[in-house]
Amino acid sequence: MDIIIKEQSWPAKWAAFFLRKKTMAIVIGHTIHLWNASFRDFCLNEKWKRHELAHVRQFEQYGLVTFMLKYIGESMIRGYTKNKFEVEAREKENGLDSLEMVNFICRKK
Repeated sequence: MDIIIKEQSWPAKWAAFFLRKKTMAIVIGHTIHLWNASFRDFCLNEKWKRHELAHVRQFEQYGLVTFMLKYIGESMIRGYTKNKFEVEAREKENGLDSLEMVNFICRKK
């Protein structure tokens, strides 16, 4: 599976602003958008890769529109950290999910 990584991406910048975070990653489909983080930093962090890969799989399960609506709804009801999609992604961070079949591809601005 190919996953595109976009550095200094405006969707991640917007999410970082909204959540008051210095760095941010946001997944849209098979693309991971980064803000104030480099492709190299991302690729060296196995937990982070597993976390974001969990979101890619959530997108695959629900589809773009349905996932976005469910994710936003969860965040509005439970808050960002208790959002069930974030809880699941955090649980995957220390899992044994293989990253061998995943190809992370950097797309610079």
